Amino acid sequence: MVSTMYKKPPATPQGFKSQRMSPPQQGRSPLAKILVEDTLRGKDFLGIGYFNCGELKLILEVAALLKANKFDDTQTLFAKGQTLALCFEKPSLRTKVTFEAGMIQLGGSSIFLEDKLGVRESVPDIARNLDRWLDGIMARVFEHNTLILLADYAQVPVINGLSDLEHPCQALADFLTIKEQKDIKDWNFKGINLAYVGDGNNVANSLMLLAAKLGCNFSIACPSGYKPDATLWEMALEEAKHTGAKLTITESPTQAVAGADAVYTDTWVSMGQEDEMAERIKIFGSFQVNDALLKFAKPDAIVMHCLPAHRGQEITDAVMDGPQSVVFEQAENRLHVQKAVISLIM
Repeated sequence: MVSTMYKKPPATPQGFKSQRMSPPQQGRSPLAKILVEDTLRGKDFLGIGYFNCGELKLILEVAALLKANKFDDTQTLFAKGQTLALCFEKPSLRTKVTFEAGMIQLGGSSIFLEDKLGVRESVPDIARNLDRWLDGIMARVFEHNTLILLADYAQVPVINGLSDLEHPCQALADFLTIKEQKDIKDWNFKGINLAYVGDGNNVANSLMLLAAKLGCNFSIACPSGYKPDATLWEMALEEAKHTGAKLTITESPTQAVAGADAVYTDTWVSMGQEDEMAERIKIFGSFQVNDALLKFAKPDAIVMHCLPAHRGQEITDAVMDGPQSVVFEQAENRLHVQKAVISLIM
């Protein structure tokens, strides 16, 4: 369990001026009407809990439009002349490639930085340097507090590419995938049942918050001692009171998966927990997503995983490579969601 560092980030800095090019002309682009309004311009994207339902739906809507118009550069060059810092404390495939490719497709560029932040130079000093040169900072870090510090001291928007508390870009990509696979209209997830099986980690935290804000039912099965962050769980419960989402925690995978429209899992051993591998494999042994467990879900349930997968541990080859798996659709949607975040905040 991580210690919660979930304070509100500072408001958009006074004098913040986006360098992005103007939105495409009205009447030519389905994105023009949306992006002409500076709803999120200059804001940090640190986690799902920092945004309301309308703002999250806006990001998803822009992501869907960017995906539909990916090959029409007259409609998608929103980052022309902009540069995004990509700061990595952890190894990455999807986060690195999708943010870098996303900036290129939006007409901008990125600079890759790989090091533990705050060792050679303090995090505040790094932030105050980067915001003099660049237009945004994406950071994939061990501790969420590192993101808080970057956001406190940088005048440009900071994006959470992953922290120990949340993985918001992943959760948004997941809900875009659910919307596509279940043919959901108007971003209305009411009545959809999402089941998560495994460690109550950063991915689980973001999924439960997003589910609660969008009205999606969410059940999580995890061993005792491996539940989601307690503070974020309480936040999700409060959101669910307003949207009607039903949230449950159980230690029974079959109970969580019963009647699910989507069954989700993640690695039992996250980066930085390698010394706990043997113990975790024992504890989570009965939490594997396999054919037997999948029978408790709806016949047309989709199977989800944020990757990388440890095949044979949290998920079997038969399920991950089976007809119900949408794990690579999720991976693709990371690109479109992150392009939407960049387009809206930078």
